[in-house]
Amino acid sequence: MDQTGLPARRTAHYLLMQIIGEGRLLSELVAAGALSQLGADARARAQRLATDALRGLDRADRMLKPYLKKSPPLHVMNALRLGTLELCSGEAAHGVVNAYVEIVARDKRTAAMKGLVNAVLRKVATEGPDGWQKRPVPLTPGWFRQPLVAAWGREAVEAIEAAHFAGAPLDLTAKGDPGAVAHALGGIVLPTGSVRLADAGQVSALPGYDRGDWWVQDAAAALPVRTLGDIDGLRALDLCAAPGGKTLQLAAAGAAVTAVDISERRMERVAANLDRTGLEARTVVSDAFAFDDGGFDVVLLDAPCSATGTIRRHPDLPYAKDGSDFGALIDQQAALIDHALGLLKPGGRLVFCTCSLLPDEGEVQIEEALDRHPGVAVLADALALEGVDQTWRTPEGGLRLRPDYWPDLGGMDGFYIALLRKPA
Repeated sequence: MDQTGLPARRTAHYLLMQIIGEGRLLSELVAAGALSQLGADARARAQRLATDALRGLDRADRMLKPYLKKSPPLHVMNALRLGTLELCSGEAAHGVVNAYVEIVARDKRTAAMKGLVNAVLRKVATEGPDGWQKRPVPLTPGWFRQPLVAAWGREAVEAIEAAHFAGAPLDLTAKGDPGAVAHALGGIVLPTGSVRLADAGQVSALPGYDRGDWWVQDAAAALPVRTLGDIDGLRALDLCAAPGGKTLQLAAAGAAVTAVDISERRMERVAANLDRTGLEARTVVSDAFAFDDGGFDVVLLDAPCSATGTIRRHPDLPYAKDGSDFGALIDQQAALIDHALGLLKPGGRLVFCTCSLLPDEGEVQIEEALDRHPGVAVLADALALEGVDQTWRTPEGGLRLRPDYWPDLGGMDGFYIALLRKPA
């Protein structure tokens, strides 16, 4: 990018300031219109710059450290981080340096530091991509890394961090034959049946999108529904349903589906995807605890969680969050399990899952639920799914998925899944 890329760079800088400085999520900023003043190409560029900078933040800071006597204000530091990323990605030094000098100079509080930015980035430019590659894989912020190491060990966490740094390919769930979708899109069929694309581009422009042949869904997120086996004709509830991938799976499998979510805007997306794919489900905008219809054969509860399993796709999470709200989420998950069991008919089945890497939001939840509900059984054999490594199964009867699994295929989201049966 040359100087014509300044609007995208300024927006990327704004995104970093809001995420790191104000604790706002990227999805929240985009929904609020942070990219709305840019053209399509600039929007994509700004978002890519911000997400790539977040993935490589620790590496950028290590690269900058020898050139800084002390840490500058965050406004300046984020400009240096973005400039370092671009220089080490092979962008022309002249355009990069001038752009970030101007970004710093436009703020009266930091204008006096434009000379520092110019000098530091020109030094970084001499190292370039070679210097970048010599640095270690970026570390996860300490507040999150410590519990990860306690749960999975240092070696596993290093592999998880490598997966986070690599980012994520695009996974799809096919309404019909995955092989046909993979062939049409130039992708591969993963061991569990999802379709993976290495370089997808604009999703809505891909063949089969308008026909509803598939929907976007990470391979890990596609597994909870598959634990249920044949559900044709069964009455199914998708509790906390948005964004709706599992609702579509349940409907495609022939279940009579009710999808419940508290967000009207997100439920509109679910309805739009049902329409696009030609699938049917009853959609209800409601707080999960306020929904009291009962007698379901199966309930799928993808509970609100820390979302720490999705960092390879959402690298803003460990910078926008600090873990302070996790306790409330964990309490809510336990209450939702209790509520979901009450919505099942006798002998009905509950799939509990979270896109989290923390055992407190997975394994521990099931252990404690079994203590609270002595008659409930774990259906561990349901996890013997095609393509699932049986070493991923956990002692309490669940399935633990991590980003470092399938390293040669591009990894997967962190996820926890367990299937419970209510007493008959």
